Amino acid sequence: MSNKPIFVATHPRACSTAFERVFMTRPDILHCVHEPFGDAFYYGPERLSPRYENDEEGRQKSGFADITYKDVVDSLEKDIKDNEDKRVFIKDIIYYLFAPDQKPTEIAPSLRHLDNDEPHEKHTNGTNGTNGVNGTNGHKVNGINGTSSPKNPTVLPTSILRKYHFTFLIRHPRRAIPSYYRCTIPPLDAVTGFYEFLPSEAGYSELRRLFDYLKDAGVVGGEDGIKITVVDADDLLDHPAEVIERYCNDIGIEYTPKMLKWGDSEECQKRAEGAFEKWKGFHEDALGSTELRPRVGGPKILTEEQENAQWKEKYGEKAARMIRECVNANVEDYEYLKQFAMKV
Repeated sequence: MSNKPIFVATHPRACSTAFERVFMTRPDILHCVHEPFGDAFYYGPERLSPRYENDEEGRQKSGFADITYKDVVDSLEKDIKDNEDKRVFIKDIIYYLFAPDQKPTEIAPSLRHLDNDEPHEKHTNGTNGTNGVNGTNGHKVNGINGTSSPKNPTVLPTSILRKYHFTFLIRHPRRAIPSYYRCTIPPLDAVTGFYEFLPSEAGYSELRRLFDYLKDAGVVGGEDGIKITVVDADDLLDHPAEVIERYCNDIGIEYTPKMLKWGDSEECQKRAEGAFEKWKGFHEDALGSTELRPRVGGPKILTEEQENAQWKEKYGEKAARMIRECVNANVEDYEYLKQFAMKV
C-alpha cells in the first residue's frame, strides 16, 4: 500500500473543500495542505493566469508575487519532512498546473533542472511561444527554445508527479459551473476578488489530461498498487459514509465515522479558518458546516430548458447563455472521468 503524500486533484466547485474538511479531522495521521499551487499560477513570476496580469497592486497585496512553482514544491517537501509521522494530504485545483485555454504547457522554468529524466521536445507555447500571458513568465528561458516532455501536460516534471498518490474529485458541470459563475459577480466578487468569469477556469479538460497522463504513465493504476480513485461529488453528497470509507481504503488510512463530524471541535474549526483564509468567498459554506451527512432526496434533476430558465432568472439572459456554453463544453470530459468513478 502506498505511503506517498495524497493529492486530491479537482476542479472548482466540486465540493472539494467539504471533502477536505473530512480529512482535516485526522491531524493524528494527516497534515492537510490547501490549494498551494494557486499562488504561483495567479500571482508569481511564472504565473500562467491572465486574471491578475494587469493588477500589479493585487499581486503584491496577495503576498505571493514572488512565489515560483519551485517555491511551492519546496514548501510541500518541507511539509513532508516536518511531518514524518504523518501523511501529507493536498487538495488542489489542477488547472493551476496548466497554461490556460488548452495551450501547450512547458515545465516551469524554476523546475527545469529537475526534468532531466524525461524525453523532451521543442515547441512554442502560448503568446510569443511561451507559457503564460506575456511570453516571459518572468524568465526568458521559457520561450521558443524552452523544452517540455512530449507527454507530460503540466508544469511539474514527472519526477515530482510520481511522488504523490493522486486521486480525483469531479462534479457535473451543470452544478459546478453555475456555482463558480456566482463567485465572479456581485456581491461575491468583492470577496473573492474574481471580477470576471473565465471559462478556461472550469478545469475539466486539465483534470482529464492529467488523469490520462498519470494512468498511461502508471502513476495511478500501475504496478505500485496505487488504485485509480475517482469520486463524484453527487455520490459523496448522497452516500458520504460509504464514499469516505471506500476512499480511505484506497489511500490506505483507517476510516472512522467520526471523520464525518467536526462541529464540536474548536481546534478543527481554527485549522480550517486558517487554511481557507487566502481564498475568501469560495469556502464559506464549508466553513459554516459542522458535518457531512447524506443529503435528502438526491440531486435535483432539471431539463436543459429548466436549467436555462433558472440561470436566466438568476443571472440574466447573456450570463445564462455563457453558463450553458461552458457547461456543454465540459460535459464530455466529465462523463469520461465519470466512467472511472467508484461505485457505491
